[in-house]
Amino acid sequence: MTASTAFKTQTNEFNLDELNQQFETATPKEILAWSIEHIPTGLVQTSAFNVDDLVITHILYSELKQPVPVIFLDTLFHFQQTLELVAKAKEIYNLDLQTYKTPDVDTREAFTAKYGEALWDKDITQFHQVTKIEPLQRGLDELNTVAWITGRRRDQAVTRANMPVFELDGKGRLKINPLATWTRQDSWAYVAEHGVIYNPLHDQGYPSIGDEPITTKVGEGEDERAGRWRGSNKTECGIHI
Repeated sequence: MTASTAFKTQTNEFNLDELNQQFETATPKEILAWSIEHIPTGLVQTSAFNVDDLVITHILYSELKQPVPVIFLDTLFHFQQTLELVAKAKEIYNLDLQTYKTPDVDTREAFTAKYGEALWDKDITQFHQVTKIEPLQRGLDELNTVAWITGRRRDQAVTRANMPVFELDGKGRLKINPLATWTRQDSWAYVAEHGVIYNPLHDQGYPSIGDEPITTKVGEGEDERAGRWRGSNKTECGIHI
């Protein structure tokens, strides 16, 4: 049996409709505790180290004492503050950090030499394919992932308004959204109560932080993710589609 067949067999054992009904009013900690119990191997967290991701990491590592692997996609174009936060989180939590990036390039200069100047302006789809989608799928495959945990919330964007707590990705893996029913205020309340570290850019007008060249500040009254891909009709980078 291949790894792909194995996780499809395991995820087919779950009744998503029943799970979503059962956990619609559950806390993120309860959702994550169930995930740990029922998926003892092959459970990973994907993290861009935004505040919601770190809330989940804190629950996993500090409350549930479950050091699941954390996949971080190093696009080479993150803000310096993000990279410093990743290093700080790795030290504080002793993270099982699994970093994936575009093959054969290690610097922004090398990326530009291979793909041309400002690929995100010329072909945003290709930029996300080589910096996020391919590295993520490679990471999920290499870690024999059965289920992966995201930091998405329904109130982040209209495209996420009907997002379930449990769903399947395009390859049949279980996708777990423990913060689905939380609001931005809920996440920040948790941060304040538990002293969770977070990116200082959140205090400087960046509620959602992506790659430096294509992330802008968000104005009063704007959607939380309005600063991502501003001026385009994109609402997702592609890893959750």
